[in-house]
Order: sequence, then structure tokens, then C-alpha cells
Amino acid sequence: MDSTNTNEVAHDFPPFIRVYKDGRVERLLGTETIPPTTDPITGVQSKDIIISQEPGVSARIYLPKITTNSTQKLPLLIYIHGGAFCIESPFSPHYHNHLNLLVSQANVVAVSIHYRRAPEHPLPIAYDDTWEAMQWAFSHKNSGGPEAWLNEHADFDRVFLAGDSAGATIAHNMVRRVGVDGLEGVKIVGIILVHPYFGNNEPSKFLDFIFPTSTGPDDHRIYPAGDSELSRLGCTKVLVFVAEKDGLNDRGKSYHEVLKKSGWDGTVEIVETEGEDHVFHLFNPNCDKADDLVKRMASFIKDN
Repeated sequence: MDSTNTNEVAHDFPPFIRVYKDGRVERLLGTETIPPTTDPITGVQSKDIIISQEPGVSARIYLPKITTNSTQKLPLLIYIHGGAFCIESPFSPHYHNHLNLLVSQANVVAVSIHYRRAPEHPLPIAYDDTWEAMQWAFSHKNSGGPEAWLNEHADFDRVFLAGDSAGATIAHNMVRRVGVDGLEGVKIVGIILVHPYFGNNEPSKFLDFIFPTSTGPDDHRIYPAGDSELSRLGCTKVLVFVAEKDGLNDRGKSYHEVLKKSGWDGTVEIVETEGEDHVFHLFNPNCDKADDLVKRMASFIKDN
């Protein structure tokens, strides 16, 4: 008789995931989803698209309210959600509502990427999926791609990347890859990193678990502070947000300082929100400080 207890826990990383010995993964947060809509307040439209069946990469695309028959091209925002690389999605109410607001205020077309998540798909798979999704978006640069909203409305000379927490980490890595490997026909103007989740000198069992092939503190994909190629970052503007009570506050500040001293030929700015914790703007979007953060993000895009 098999006495194996299927509820026996192999790995427990609250408040994110619990992995059982039979291989099941329980996500403790970030599982709720809502469908795409036309937002009644902002007029922003959204729809879901499949980028690749194998591997399974998809996205939610957003289009701001546009005057009928308008031919104006709008900046393109590539958004990468957070969630410790293992929870949340573009279809989460937090991210859907955040993108509706940001797209409306910044007047951008946005592609919010759904990458495969750890631990079923360990890092760097999320990085690879995000890169593939970006290449799909950029295939529309000559108005010949499969998605009409991108063909008709996206300006590929004004592309921005943004992400929060783990998504900010991925966003940085994507723009680094652009700088090192090159990218033809598309101009990445800037990136917005909200409360980035970079590694530091302290051991992390969680990072070891979700990124088993990482080489540790010398791995630029998690630890940009020691990256010899940081000066080749493929944009000219960077905006970093940190929150005073966030346990990752020092990592965002360290990134800001290291980037300034790297020899990178660009401008980096940092904004600290007093009295707030990690990604507060997603969980309390109606507070004044969340409103200020979104306005600052929008201004960064509109002014560059």
C-alpha cells in the first residue's frame, strides 16, 4: 500500500508558493484574473493575444482612447509584471487596472507580457519568453505584423519598457541585451523600474530554487552591480522608484548608484516614496502617493 502523503511539503516560500513532494505547485497569491475590457472610466481598450503556442507566451494589449480615423503614432510600452517570478500575471486585477490607468495617462499602446513562471519553468525561462514577446511586438515596426493595433498605432522610434519588482529585473535585462546584442529598426528610449528585485550579497534559498543554473553574485541577470557590460545598457533614460519601507529599497538605490558610475552614457533618476512598502501602488491604487507614482511614470514617457 502506498502511504505517500500527497500533502507533504517539499519547499515552502511564503507568501508566494508552496511545492509538494508529488510535484504540485500551490500559488498562495496572485491567482485571480479578469477578462480584457473597454474601461468605462478611461476608455482604454484591451484584448488578449497568443504570441507563441510552444513555448506558451501570450500578452494583454492596451489601446488608449483614440479619435476616430486618427493616424497619430503613439509610444509603445512593453510592460513586465512582477510577482517574484512565480505569481501574478497580466490578467490580474492589480495589473489590468494599473495598465488601464497608465495607458490612459501616458497615451501609449502597451503590451503586457505573460511569461512562463517559476518554479515549473525556472529562470531564465521568463527572460527568454519576454525577449521572444518583444521580438514579436517589434515585428510590427514596418506595419506588417499580425496585430492591427501595433501596425496602426505604435511608434517604434519611441519604445519604453517598464516593470515592477521581478518584472523590473526582467526589464533591465532586456534593455541590457538590446545594448549588448543590438536591435535594428527599433529605438528603446527608456526603462522604468518600480521597486526592482535584484539580488544582493546575502544568500537566498528562494533565488537558488527558482534559478538553479545561476552562478550567484557574479550572474548579471540577477546581480547587475557586478556587471562589466552595464555601461552598454541599450537606452538613454532610466527612472527608478523605491519605497521607504520596502525591504528591497537598498537594492534599487544601489542599482541607481552603480549605473551612474558605470560609464553608461545616459540619465538615471531615482524617486523614493516615503512611508510606503513594496508595490503599494498596486494594492492601494487610489491613494495620493500611488496617483503620484503613475503620473510620474506617465510624465517620463511623455517627456522623452
